[in-house]
Amino acid sequence: MPSELIDNLKNLVEPIVSQRDMFLVDIEVKQGNETEVWILVDSETSGVNLDLCSEISRELSRILEEKDLFSSPYRLNVSSPGLSRPLSDKRQYGKNAGRKAKVKYKDGDEYITVEGILEKGDGDHFSVETKESGKVAIAYSDVIETKIIPNI
Repeated sequence: MPSELIDNLKNLVEPIVSQRDMFLVDIEVKQGNETEVWILVDSETSGVNLDLCSEISRELSRILEEKDLFSSPYRLNVSSPGLSRPLSDKRQYGKNAGRKAKVKYKDGDEYITVEGILEKGDGDHFSVETKESGKVAIAYSDVIETKIIPNI
């Protein structure tokens, strides 16, 4: 997908979501019979609900029609990232503090995976409290993947 389209979408979406005390997590554009545009949003202070997603979708749809970014039919989807999607923004870590997570990260030339309770971090690091190793500090820049493990 052309990065120019993603950049244009990002510039349109970010002000809309920030007005609602939310932030943009990711944008995906999937080509097929009908183009699908996925806007994934989250909030540090509250949950993402259907009403907020609908508001964002309506406002963004109106703007997309005005800007005429798509030459063919498309479907717009606004959603939270959900639990199955890895964390991709530092702000998601604070929101998920206290939850069980599996973190794969790089330490020098070695790849390490830890599982434990996420702890709120500072600007550069966060911690995972593990049963095996105790508290493990991890730099955000070293993270390969962090997934929340749902409570069953």
